[in-house]
Amino acid sequence: MTDKKKIIKHTPPNGSSLGEINNSVSIPKNGGFWRKLIAYSGPGALVAVGYMDPGNWITSIQGGSQYGYLLLSVILMSSLIAMLLQSMCAKLGIVTGLDLAQATRLKTGKKGGFALWIVAELAIMATDIAEVIGSAVALNLLFGIPLILGVIITVLDVFLLLVLAKFGFRKIEAIVVTLIITVLVIFLYEVILSDPNMSDMLGGFIPQKQVITDKGALFLALGIIGATVMPHNLYLHSSIVQARKYDRNDKKSLKEAIKFSTIDSNIQLTAAFVVNCLLLILGAALFFGQDTSNLGQFTQLYDALQNNAIVGAIASPVLSVLFAIALLASGQNATITGTLTGQIVMEASSI
Repeated sequence: MTDKKKIIKHTPPNGSSLGEINNSVSIPKNGGFWRKLIAYSGPGALVAVGYMDPGNWITSIQGGSQYGYLLLSVILMSSLIAMLLQSMCAKLGIVTGLDLAQATRLKTGKKGGFALWIVAELAIMATDIAEVIGSAVALNLLFGIPLILGVIITVLDVFLLLVLAKFGFRKIEAIVVTLIITVLVIFLYEVILSDPNMSDMLGGFIPQKQVITDKGALFLALGIIGATVMPHNLYLHSSIVQARKYDRNDKKSLKEAIKFSTIDSNIQLTAAFVVNCLLLILGAALFFGQDTSNLGQFTQLYDALQNNAIVGAIASPVLSVLFAIALLASGQNATITGTLTGQIVMEASSI
């Protein structure tokens, strides 16, 4: 069994988590609340990406198209669970100086650690498939690029963006925030056009018995939870919160880092919650009561948004193009964070 004192060390045996960015972002020592919050903001955005990735899209839109606003309560509960888990992982990283993968490895034997590493890497790869394919589909819809070439371009794009981390992690954070805002604005615009029923929508946030008693609704609810609460984000958050230059040995500084990192995380996860709600609301407002058997793919959703027979007078090629742009932004974002998480887990395996 690993000695408890080793767990609370601030210098992991194989070096700091993501050493190239660890302790690299300055924090104003005498700044006010807002200046410090801005300085600490960024890691939460990278974490929030995993909660609004392309894997969520089909599940949320299908949930809305089949059950109206009923499953909004599931998105709300999933988001609250996510906020709790992410804040706990941020505390782990800030207080111990270890990311979740390093802490897990130090609590397991060599064989157990190797097995967990394999499982974690496979899970990250499986998660990344949806992101890469989502980006490739978006490139195909926007520019007619073949899917296999779109996958290659997506992979190369991600590596190019990660190279920017060498010139400052804030650049990666800025790119991710910009892409999140793009997705949020596009879906907000499309939802406003779809003119949802406000009273039914607000009522959807109140948990209903039907979510459990209806097998179809329960199946989609479990899918929403599975697509929302993404385990690889726990590894990611516990690592990237350490990018800030707080005093690792001062209790007051650690408390301040935890406070602002938690606020950042909750703000960004609220944005992810809004995006997921917008997806379900869009599905409910445009497709509820219709045949949803042909809405299980991104290309089918893209076609439906410009089909007057399906979505009515608001249908237009512009809506479809905006949908594809949002898909590309979301896919690129999620692939970046998935790659970073893979690096975090791989580094921990060498302890």
